[in-house]
Amino acid sequence: LSIHVYTHREVHGTVGSHVTLSCSFWSSEWISEDISITWHSQAEGSRDSISIFHYAKGQPYIDDVGTFKERMEWVGNPHRKDGSIVIHNLDYTDNGTFTCDVKNPP
Repeated sequence: LSIHVYTHREVHGTVGSHVTLSCSFWSSEWISEDISITWHSQAEGSRDSISIFHYAKGQPYIDDVGTFKERMEWVGNPHRKDGSIVIHNLDYTDNGTFTCDVKNPP
């Protein structure tokens, strides 16, 4: 059975502020302890996508080397079907496409 993931089509923020990247999901199956949530970022004009956040085994793993280092906050709760993150201190270079990927293995 599939899992449905929902995000906002567009999110806007101003330089220096913060923005919440919402990710909610729905599944007819119970939420497994093995659920994983991964956020990817593809900079505007780039073909490459990089992983910037990962949640697995009940723990958030925030990118500690990339452009979002020390600017990202996990605000989601998988038991509430929420995989949202916040990016603080926005910069022009943060513009791009962000993708939320949720896996809920049986």
